Amino acid sequence: MSLITLALVSLLLIPGVCSQWGDVNGWGVSYSPSRICALKNSSVIMRCTYTYPDGHQIKKVFWTKTPVKDNEEPPDLSEDPEYSQRLQYLGDEQKNCTVRLSHVTLKDSHMYYFRFITNKPNGKWTGVPGVTLTVTDLQVESPERVTEGDPVNLRCKSSCAPTDRHTFIWYRNSQMILTNLSNTLLLNPVRREDSGRYSCAVDGHTLISPAVQLNVTYPPGNAVISISPSGAIVEGDSVTLKCSSDSNPPAEISWIKGGTLVGSGRIFSISNISSNDSGEYKCKASNEHGEKYSDAVTLNVTNVTNVMSHRGQGWLVGLGITVACSGLFIIIIIIILFIMRKRRVAKAEDLTEKQDNLCSTVTGRDVHVSESADCDDAQYASVTSSKPRRDANAPECRETEEIQYATVQHHRNKQTKRAEENESHYDNIRIAQPDSVLRRSSVQTVEEASVIYSRVK
Repeated sequence: MSLITLALVSLLLIPGVCSQWGDVNGWGVSYSPSRICALKNSSVIMRCTYTYPDGHQIKKVFWTKTPVKDNEEPPDLSEDPEYSQRLQYLGDEQKNCTVRLSHVTLKDSHMYYFRFITNKPNGKWTGVPGVTLTVTDLQVESPERVTEGDPVNLRCKSSCAPTDRHTFIWYRNSQMILTNLSNTLLLNPVRREDSGRYSCAVDGHTLISPAVQLNVTYPPGNAVISISPSGAIVEGDSVTLKCSSDSNPPAEISWIKGGTLVGSGRIFSISNISSNDSGEYKCKASNEHGEKYSDAVTLNVTNVTNVMSHRGQGWLVGLGITVACSGLFIIIIIIILFIMRKRRVAKAEDLTEKQDNLCSTVTGRDVHVSESADCDDAQYASVTSSKPRRDANAPECRETEEIQYATVQHHRNKQTKRAEENESHYDNIRIAQPDSVLRRSSVQTVEEASVIYSRVK
């Protein structure tokens, strides 16, 4: 046996140096699987078993990511602040050494080792090599630009192949569009509506890849011309033509009049337009994938003289309508005023007739009225009377009424002398008769029936 072979055998006999597949005198650790690919933010279970010789009792088990160096005890991950809340030992102190690591991050990509210590001197063992953990995120792989009609493949990729079989979910503009067992999304043929931001995820996991823009290019669609302002165009006006066309990349616009190129750009403006600008106009939209012509539009520029003539005729028509409406309005006002005046005259005549018919006839039982004052002479009589409050014990009697004021206007007969004509035409008589006087007076009071028309306040 050579010296090299003896050296290798001696190295394998040293406790703690044997790998997972090396089993010397019953010492060993086995990992299944030995390589794990996990998605970021997911949970990982690292399964393992271990063996040791009979007669040993397990005193301590733990996981570490630091191999043994110079007989220094490696750190226990369960005591590391970065792992203590995420690491859970699922094994036992006999054969099972499985552990779970939750919410893995990209920094957790590392090789991990299981180590156990028995009650015997030198009864220590580390499973070398350990289990390799690779943490990955997701990325969408897509061509930067594609042309409408071409087949396109989008791939949801990671830095390693996931250990478990997954179902992939595809999103466009944050809306789910497909679930697939394959990590590839096929768009065949791709359409302009497929443009958008794509991302992918794995079913059962919260991780979603960053969105990637898919840019689908296509030739110009229908080109349309709009004219502003609309309506008749007069010499001296300013006119703007706009050409619209859907395309990707945006189309270059050219303006053509009667086969001659007259301008470029989406907007074509003509200031101080003249009759020379009349004619048919088209726009051409073109990009690297094709070109499209619009339908022709016609500009008819009207002469200012003709426009003024039309406007003058229109002004005369408008003036005639205004005059007719004004005349009709005046006639209506006159009719209304005539009706109102007629009503006022009728009311005045009615009031005069009532005043002419006023007659107050006074008849007395013992009092004789002078012959010079006939009933016809008393044309106006105004009598103001008030009723005094009645005594509760006094009998009801119409004689208790008191005539407070009486104004009598009468006219003498024409046969009276001129001296009599100079007499006062108005006599104001105030009669105040209390109840006692009325009862004792030899002159009887005028009864209400003797007054035909009276105004009583």
